[in-house]
Amino acid sequence: MIRALHRWPGLLALALVTILALSGAALSVFPAAERLAAPQAETGLTVAALADRIQAVYPGVEQIRRSPSGRITAYWFDQGAPGAAVIDPATGEGVASGDPNQAERWLTNLHRSLFLGDGGRIAMAAGAVAMLVLSLSGTALVVRRAGGWRHWFARLRGPLAGRLHVEIARIAVVGLVLSSTTALWMTASTFDLLPDGGVIAVAPTEVSGETGFAPDEMPTLRQTPVAELRELSFPYPGDPTDVFTLKTDRGTGYLDQGDGALLAWADLTGWERLSETIYMLHTGQGAATLGLVLGLMALGVPSMGATGVLVWLAGRRGRPRIRGNQSAGRAETVLLVGSEGGSTWGFAATLHAALTQAGQSVHVGPMSGFAPDRYTNAQRIILLAATYGDGAAPASAKGFLDRLNALDGAPDIPMAVLGFGDRSFPAYSAFAKDVAVAAQARGWPELLPLDTIDRQSPQDFARWGRALGDVLGIALELSHQPVLPTTETLTLVSRRDYGAEVQAPTAILRFTLPRASLWQRLLRGGFARFQAGDLIGILPEGGSVPRLYSLASGHRNGFIEIVVKKHPGGLCSGQLTALEPGETVAAFLRRNPGFRPGRSRGPLILIGAGTGVGPLAGIVRGNASRRPVHLFFGMRHPDSDFFYGEELATWQDEGRLSRLVTSVSRGARPHYVQDALRGEATQVAELIRNGARVMVCGGRDMAAGVADALAEILAPTGLTPAVLKAEGRYVEDVY
Repeated sequence: MIRALHRWPGLLALALVTILALSGAALSVFPAAERLAAPQAETGLTVAALADRIQAVYPGVEQIRRSPSGRITAYWFDQGAPGAAVIDPATGEGVASGDPNQAERWLTNLHRSLFLGDGGRIAMAAGAVAMLVLSLSGTALVVRRAGGWRHWFARLRGPLAGRLHVEIARIAVVGLVLSSTTALWMTASTFDLLPDGGVIAVAPTEVSGETGFAPDEMPTLRQTPVAELRELSFPYPGDPTDVFTLKTDRGTGYLDQGDGALLAWADLTGWERLSETIYMLHTGQGAATLGLVLGLMALGVPSMGATGVLVWLAGRRGRPRIRGNQSAGRAETVLLVGSEGGSTWGFAATLHAALTQAGQSVHVGPMSGFAPDRYTNAQRIILLAATYGDGAAPASAKGFLDRLNALDGAPDIPMAVLGFGDRSFPAYSAFAKDVAVAAQARGWPELLPLDTIDRQSPQDFARWGRALGDVLGIALELSHQPVLPTTETLTLVSRRDYGAEVQAPTAILRFTLPRASLWQRLLRGGFARFQAGDLIGILPEGGSVPRLYSLASGHRNGFIEIVVKKHPGGLCSGQLTALEPGETVAAFLRRNPGFRPGRSRGPLILIGAGTGVGPLAGIVRGNASRRPVHLFFGMRHPDSDFFYGEELATWQDEGRLSRLVTSVSRGARPHYVQDALRGEATQVAELIRNGARVMVCGGRDMAAGVADALAEILAPTGLTPAVLKAEGRYVEDVY
């Protein structure tokens, strides 16, 4: 509901809100410019002295005005001709034309009414309503995505367009709420929809009947500083019944032109002060710095509009269109999806179709929108949860566990959790398992035990579907056709072969970098941006499941490189290691933000064995800042699989690699990478104490051995690999 409330006003009112924001941002500059350009009155100058100076230069002066910026303008008649000038208060002389700024007037009319009178004012008021709705609903969505108010400025991940949209919103939302609410107040005031609330000083009926008393002798004017002046109107020449009218920040009064006496006075009411404060907050008049800040925040509107459209379009591509999706309040079965790349939504669509065909009313939505009080007709809730990175919640499940734990009690609706992942990763279905544990701890009744789907297996999904059908008492056959990611064609340009001597054929394969479109660069789609350690998915011919490989290059290198070992009977590895230059493969990119060197300048300890050195070599290659990097590389034999041997020597000479420690497992004395770590225990412990980040890449057995070795090395320091992981200083890419 909140997402829809945010999406549709934004799409429908995008042009109107953009005009409103851009014109408002442009208008915010004028108060500051006026403040800088206008001569300011000296401290302590009174209205009496100012009026005397101006009257000496312009004897026919009729009115003196002071704007919130401090600019003083005088208006007069000279031989029947009107005149106006910006006044230097030190001399009373004009220094610039007092005519209105035509550019400011044009922008003001555009901002207020689109040059369409009252109809335009109503349209712009509708734009202000849309901006307010967008701001408030956007705030709710940011809080939901971040996992609560405490995490408002938490680090974001995901496509560039989405991150920019939220980053701008987190800063600009306060200004946009303020600008839109004050705009609506001013519109309501314009159409007399608000009470007046003012007290008008009644013009005196009895005056002295005399004229000629000098303004600089009037006690009230001598007691009023120019800093409080708004307007001083002189009596009409030759009319002894007319009076001086003085308007200040405190109120309005009338002065006798014959003796200078204060004839009447009315203070500003609280309502008038509130209205003036709202006017100041909206226009920046009297608060130029605030106006500029609000203007800068308003510039975020077109940026958020553009990125919002990109996010919406990407979302439409990422999620299948589910026909007959019931509202959350009417559905008997609620399917909540936690997905990062979009594939889990496809399984949800298949399950929705099968349940609908069986006569169920079904609602599908994101886990991030979990709201039990909305499921008034639900008889069961099914959670389809993928895992992101090293066990984290995927994008559409962000904040789910926080909301579950915040409930007074678990929903009284049976629940089932189905996890999606890849068994080759250590954190297989870790998020789904966390959800199941949390649900059990809250006492949430179980519809089915936790189950998992490995590598998007249609067979696993069909098996689980039959179990669900048995519980529901219906025949449920789930025939799912996985939607494969959009692939691009990569052409092999070179290869280097290793490992034949030890019967472990391995190749470093380098492919051309496809040209990224503007659309891909904006959405970080395709191969527009990637880093060493990200994953490339290769779809083998004759296979339905892609194989993932860690990248040994970044987009700045201008090519795509991977290290592939041929596995007996391996369909994908067999095809890749048989490729010749000029031949092609179908591939897609999958980001791996959990395996990054980070932006710290602290030391980096890279540990890898075999093909696991690929992404580590890519990190070394990209170390243009000469960060201290220590590489521990385990190989079978230097003559057969010393991958990147020549490059590593060059990178050491260039300062990209501080130290290289190798270990050989097939020599006369087998020596593994964990043994190399123990041999350098003192330096490793010192590096870690000094804030080093540890990155491990390779097989599971190797990673387990490395963890054990580091536990021994760090024992005297009180640190452990688990503590380093919790601090974000120990990351693994294990297969």
